[in-house]
Parts: sequence; C-alpha cells; structure tokens
Amino acid sequence: MSDQSNLNEFLSELKTYSEGGQPGSGDDDTPVQLDPIGNVMEIAGSSSAVVLEASRLLELGEDPDPAIRLSGQVGSQVKMAVGKNWLIANVRTMRAGEGGTVIANVDFLGEGNREADGRLSGFKRGVTRFPIPGAQVFPVTTRDLRSVFAADSRPHIEIGTVYPTDDIRGALYIDPMLGKHFAVLGSTGTGKSTSVALILHRISQASPEGHIVMIDPHGEYSAAFKNHGEIFNVDNLQLPYWLMNFEEHCEVLLTSEDSERQRDEDILAKCLLEARSRNKMAEEFGKVTVDSPIPYLLTDLNQIIVNEMGKLDRAGDATPYKRIKNKLDELRADPRFTFMFSGMMVSDTMNKFIAKMFRLPANGRPISIVDVSGVPSEVTSTVVSVLARMVFDYALWSRTETLRPLLLVCEEAHRYVPKEDGSQRGQAVRRILERIAKEGRKYGVSLGLITQRPSDLAEGVLSQCGTILSMRLNNERDQDMVRAAMPEGARGFLDAIPALRNREVIVCGEGVNIPIRVTFDTLEAEKRPASSDPSFAEMWRDVGDEDGIITRVVRRWRGHGK
Repeated sequence: MSDQSNLNEFLSELKTYSEGGQPGSGDDDTPVQLDPIGNVMEIAGSSSAVVLEASRLLELGEDPDPAIRLSGQVGSQVKMAVGKNWLIANVRTMRAGEGGTVIANVDFLGEGNREADGRLSGFKRGVTRFPIPGAQVFPVTTRDLRSVFAADSRPHIEIGTVYPTDDIRGALYIDPMLGKHFAVLGSTGTGKSTSVALILHRISQASPEGHIVMIDPHGEYSAAFKNHGEIFNVDNLQLPYWLMNFEEHCEVLLTSEDSERQRDEDILAKCLLEARSRNKMAEEFGKVTVDSPIPYLLTDLNQIIVNEMGKLDRAGDATPYKRIKNKLDELRADPRFTFMFSGMMVSDTMNKFIAKMFRLPANGRPISIVDVSGVPSEVTSTVVSVLARMVFDYALWSRTETLRPLLLVCEEAHRYVPKEDGSQRGQAVRRILERIAKEGRKYGVSLGLITQRPSDLAEGVLSQCGTILSMRLNNERDQDMVRAAMPEGARGFLDAIPALRNREVIVCGEGVNIPIRVTFDTLEAEKRPASSDPSFAEMWRDVGDEDGIITRVVRRWRGHGK
C-alpha cells in the first residue's frame, strides 16, 4: 500500500472518530465533542514538533476540567490518534509560529487503547507506532490522565496529587524505587525534609516490619519519627570502636600526611592486628585480619605500641609511634568521644548493636534515625562510614539466610560522597557509599540519597539512582546535573524544575510508570521534621527569661560542646 493510501486511511479514521465524538471533562459516560488543537509537524523518534492553534489554546483556558484547561501548555500533555491507540505526549517547549500558531516540541510518554467512545484505557509506557506529519493533536482530559497515572496492583505508596489535576494520586512503586536506589534533590527551603519524612512515613506504614537506617546530620528527623522509630544520638548510640575496619582506624588515629602516613599506617596495622589477636575469639575464627570486627582493648593497643617503641634502636624512630599513642590517649580522655571510646572492659555487643540498629525485629517501628549532629566533626564521616559499611557487610554475609533487605537513607549526601578533591579525609565513607550505589541491590541494600547540591556529588553516584525526585533547584549547575541523570523522555518535565513551587516534585525513573509532577500531601504536624525556618519578625517579639535561657544553653554547651 502506498504512503498516500496510508495517509488517506489515517485521515478517514480521524474523520470517523471526530464525527463520533470524544469524551470531555467529566467522568460521566456522555461523549462530548473536543475539536483538535493542532497537527503533528515533525516526527523524530521520542521527540517531535507539533503546530498548535493559539486561539484554541485560549479557548481551552476556560474549560472547567484542569487537564483540558492546561492541555498544550509547557509541562502538560496532549494526545494523538494512531490507529486504535492514543499516543500521549508531554509538551516541552513552545515558540510563536506564523498566522496565529504555536510550535511546540513534545516528548512521547506512552500509548493506550482508543475505545469506541474515545476513552483512553490500558496505558503503557513506550511507543510501538508513531503518528505521521499532519495527524491531529487533541487535548487530554482528567479521565485520560486518570488512566495514564493510575497505579497498578504492585505495592506502592501515594505521596500527593498529580499536576495539573485536582484528585489523581501520584504513586511510587516500592520495589522498583528501592531495588535500584533513589535520590531526593531540592534547594534549601523547598520543603525537601518534610517531603522525605512523608515518603519514609508512607513506606513505614506500608511495611511496618521493614528495616530502614537514616543518617541525620542536623537532628531534624528525630521529631518526625519519635513515635514511629528508634532515635539514636551520642547519648545512646554506643558504637564500639572495634567495629571500625583498618581504613576507618587510620582516619581516626593518624594525623600525618604524604610519605609519613604510609609508615604510620604500617605501624598501626601491625599493632592493631596483634591487639585483635589477643582476644580468645580470634582462636575460634582462625585467621584474623586488621579488618575483622573482633573486640580488642584500647589498653592492649596502647601497650603494644609502647612495647614496639621499646624495641627501637634509635629514639628518633619512635616519632610515628608517639603520634599514634598521643592521638589514642587524646580520644580516650575526651568526653566528646565517650559514645565510641569508653570503658576499660570490652564485651562482644555486635549482635545486639545490629539488632537494634537494623530493627531486627522492627516491632512496628521500622526506622532508625541516627542523629550525628552531636558527633565531633573530626569523626563524623568515620561514624557514617562504619554504619554504612555495617549495612553492606551484614547484607553481604547474610546471603545464605532469609533475606532482610535494608534501606540506608543519607541526608546531606554531598558531604559524604563529594567530588574527588585529593583530600585524605572522608575517603572511607565515600568508598562504601559508592560501593553500595554500584553493588548494593545485588545483596538487598537500597540507598536513598538526599541533597541540595547534586552538582557536588561524586561522578556517577546520581546516575546509579534508578528513581529521581527533584524539587526546585535554583543553581544552574545542579539543574544540569539532574538533566544528565534523568532519562530523555523526562526533559519536558525537567525544564519546569526552576519554576516548581514549594512541596512540588518531578519524579522519573523506575519508581513511576512515566515521569510525573506531583504536589506532596500535607504531612501531619507531629510527623514533620524540625526543619522549618524561624520567623525573625515573630521570634524577635518574644522576650523574657533571657538569663535562664543563657544559663541552660551554656550548661549544655560545656557538657556536650564540640
């Protein structure tokens, strides 16, 4: 059959369809005629150009259906008839054409069945047959979008309302989102923390026996989960120092740089191995390495260092030993490090620590909030490294057991997996989070990264996140980073990122059927994090009890200050 015959057949189908009518804005079964708003101008794979009539777009602006009212605008959807299917496309850009027309670039989202009465049903992502130039373009209705965005039977959580509708719920599919990691991005003040709390609350409600560990660097989330999870901070964390591997020991105990550091590492490795080997547990497991989580006494490590110094022929050779010993003495004497370096006696608390930290069992409180805001800055990255590595190693060594998938959520992720800068600090946490991003899903470990500066993240980490939730980003470098990480079909949505309102998000990737723009639900006050900005005008009117406030603050400052 010739191209002309195909075109004639296609135009005939459109004529028949137009005469039969098309459903309008309501949810009733009465077909309502909706005239086309333009025609396809150019087809180029997933992206195409259409010519829209400006007068028709103005007419649509008066329709009571919000989907029809915004159809044809940037970030909204239009549809085209192709055979027995409807093709849904997202409008990415618009520019003025000739003779009262508007030329729009659109990205195809997917297709569904075109029922006899014009309804859209059975929507699926992807396109099997493209329209031809000249095909008519129609506005979408709320009923169309309900078919497009309706959640299927897979386990999912609802997080808000899909733009531009008033009642269609935005859903995230739990298994695809967690199975291939996710990232929540957004500038300060966009409602990012509250939105993250909402997502974690909904996941916890869907899976009350789940296992979630969240690293909270600012102490924001304790308020949000005090009744729904376990809160850990420097007062009750009780993180045993001997759980650190050799790399983490080096970050805490070594102060030297460059050529001196290698010698210090060799000395520490020898002394640490001997200290671990003194535990009777070492005999049970045979081969013990400097990385083995075998308890050892700090007094033993200190004595071994002193003994090694005594074997030296020249006093000058003792300098690296003294450096390590002085740092060890400093940590043991500093009350800020009591949560990690405390007690003369050491017991094997590894089982207990894993059980409480990973919520095994959860008992209806599936999330651990680890507030590291009170952790001394010198060891914050090391503490996060130990926790992240414990998550990964537990999953790695439990492969022969009944699988207990773990979700690790890392707030302010750019702190821990920053771009390479040549610094020795924080390399352990960077390496383990990069490893979880690349390999975690093999072992049932999911990673959730939350950041306001995606451009400062290490190369490739964001691209490992299968689902990206982007709120408003004001920095152009951050916007470019997100564009590079998101799939091509989401470009029309990405252009809206700088213009998003607070609590609005663009979601694309594995966790959704197609890219969506969602307004987050309002979270109950008792479930919100303590992250709201203070009102200077209001707070500065509040006076009284200044002396008492200062006294209490200074007492806490002196007792727990960094």
